[in-house]
Amino acid sequence: MTEGPERQFLNFLQDGRFMLQRIKETGEYVFYPRHVVGSCGWHWVEASGRGIVYSSTVIRQKPERGGDFCVAIVELSEGPRLIARIIDVVPDRVRIGLPVTASVQMADWKWEDTPIVAFRPSYVEQAHDG
Repeated sequence: MTEGPERQFLNFLQDGRFMLQRIKETGEYVFYPRHVVGSCGWHWVEASGRGIVYSSTVIRQKPERGGDFCVAIVELSEGPRLIARIIDVVPDRVRIGLPVTASVQMADWKWEDTPIVAFRPSYVEQAHDG
């Protein structure tokens, strides 16, 4: 039996790869992974990892619970939008339109070890590369 799209997506993340479904006929990218994508076929492609912050909010927590963090809707350069954490930046400094770059991370949830896609400001990614 073939694994479903959600499991395939998580397996890619386990391997450090951020993948999207793409409709073969139209070239449209799809997120969140789905069993049926239109009437045509689809395939997995590597995401560029580039996007912009479309909307964001800061989650306020006590320091002993991990402190404040930012959650945003990120619009990928491929088109789909997804909800993700914004890392490596002071949460209150995240602004709409901020260019961001994807990073596969292990979630720091106490109840499970799950890979997730997080984003950091693109200027931070450039500093890591240079």
